[in-house]
Amino acid sequence: MEIEAKKSLLLLFGKKLHKIRSDKGISYRELAQLCDVDHSQISKIEKGLVSLQLTTLFELAKGLEIHPQKLLDIDFDGREL
Repeated sequence: MEIEAKKSLLLLFGKKLHKIRSDKGISYRELAQLCDVDHSQISKIEKGLVSLQLTTLFELAKGLEIHPQKLLDIDFDGREL
């Protein structure tokens, strides 16, 4: 996968996470308390600055009380990957 495609995918995921968290009215710190992910890490994920592990994805979903699939439901052109 090209570097630019990876960055784009991380940004798309981060925007999705931010939207869900914001729609629920949950701050970084509140989400961090609801799951086992540091609030600064959540901020970096939302900004597309870091890649995350599968276990982190499940922790975020648990904290947001959603199915992990919802976090992965992002629009992207798979041909870019």
